[in-house]
Amino acid sequence: MSKNHDVKYKCPYCGYVFDMTVYDAVNVQQDPDLRDRCVYGEIFQQECPHCHKQFLVQNDLLYEDPIHKFAIWVCAHDFGKMDIRAFTKPLVQKGYVLRRCATVKEFTEKIQILEDGVNDVMVELAKYDCFIEFVDNKKGKPEDITSIEYQRTENDVMHINVKTGDKGMAFMIPTAMLEEEMNQKPERYKVDDSEMPLVNADWMVSLFMSPAGRA
Repeated sequence: MSKNHDVKYKCPYCGYVFDMTVYDAVNVQQDPDLRDRCVYGEIFQQECPHCHKQFLVQNDLLYEDPIHKFAIWVCAHDFGKMDIRAFTKPLVQKGYVLRRCATVKEFTEKIQILEDGVNDVMVELAKYDCFIEFVDNKKGKPEDITSIEYQRTENDVMHINVKTGDKGMAFMIPTAMLEEEMNQKPERYKVDDSEMPLVNADWMVSLFMSPAGRA
């Protein structure tokens, strides 16, 4: 079930201290109205009742979707020495995909990916390939890129958008081609759901780093 609690918070703009409600857990099967608030990141949005400024407060949050069988732990730091297998093992046995997201942006995109039933490792590989192609074909410099975003997958084609400021370049990649690339070195892309791994752009880049620290 979904859980929330109230905490005292000091407005970063005017310094006013007020009580705000933060969510610790969201179950979208039991509370479907919270799904959109999570998808758009609104569940982390707060407003000061004094100056009425809005701001983001990223608290730890467990998001569970029993229908699509995935759970996401929103947490900026890793689990350290915490043993989470007592929690994750039953979900893995039910066929859940388990992930950790370090940022709200990663979280909102991850919901879309997993709702689409797409392998998120494949998505990160597609985004990495688009980055390489964008730079190698001299479409722009790495520092020009502001974001690389998953759009959708339809008719076995994945759509990725590489953004540079207010412009964007669309890439369409057949999923069969990505599957073939992953099958060449399956151990490289293997993840353990019981550890709620962080599967994001930084993780994908790390897979291609040599011992010398160069891609």
